[in-house]
Amino acid sequence: MTPAFRILAGLAAALTLCACQKTPDAAFGQKVRAYLMAHPEVIREAAVKLNERDRLAAQKASTESLDRYRQQLERDPRDFVANPGGRITVVEFFDYRCGYCKLAAPEVLKLIEENPDVRFVFKEFPIFGAVSDTAAKLALTPAAKAKGLDLYRGWMTEKALDDAALDRRMTALGIDPVATRAAAQAPQIARQLLDTRTLASALKIEGTPAFIVGETMIPGADMAALRAAIAAAKAGPAKTRS
Repeated sequence: MTPAFRILAGLAAALTLCACQKTPDAAFGQKVRAYLMAHPEVIREAAVKLNERDRLAAQKASTESLDRYRQQLERDPRDFVANPGGRITVVEFFDYRCGYCKLAAPEVLKLIEENPDVRFVFKEFPIFGAVSDTAAKLALTPAAKAKGLDLYRGWMTEKALDDAALDRRMTALGIDPVATRAAAQAPQIARQLLDTRTLASALKIEGTPAFIVGETMIPGADMAALRAAIAAAKAGPAKTRS
């Protein structure tokens, strides 16, 4: 149903409630049309009100969903976390082969460095094919987690991430690619990726990157919005979230 149709339907219902007797359809339609022609500003006012109501409803639904899955979002012990002692938590759903994630990565690293009081939770959410799946699995191995930010920086720097680039970056950091690829086949890693995909679906996250700060979800690489959300969280009740 389009916003215009919803507005007209609402006006029609209002006029009907104001009537004490049934009005023939044609006469009723003429009455509505005449009123709107005489007062066109009503449509604009109604559209603004409708959009605001829809926005608040969507915001409420999003907040409720985030609160429902807060523990899985922020405190899953299987995730790699930078600044684990921070008071504010940022969660990122990302893919190492996502172009927008690569654009955001330098800013993400800068935020982590500049804000030791911000926990940064990395949610491996591979959506760009086999290499993305492999990278996510490798990143969740103990050896890779021990080099978490360095590996993230290296893989995000690769313009065309492939298997050779994955191994080259791991080798440069002293990670044995053969042993790590074997460890990446552990069933618990596949389970974690499935859990993350299920969580993303529940939160209606379909693309990467997606950032979450408290009750705010930021789709895409909108780093200005992310910084604003972090500032707001530091200034508000979210700073006490445990």
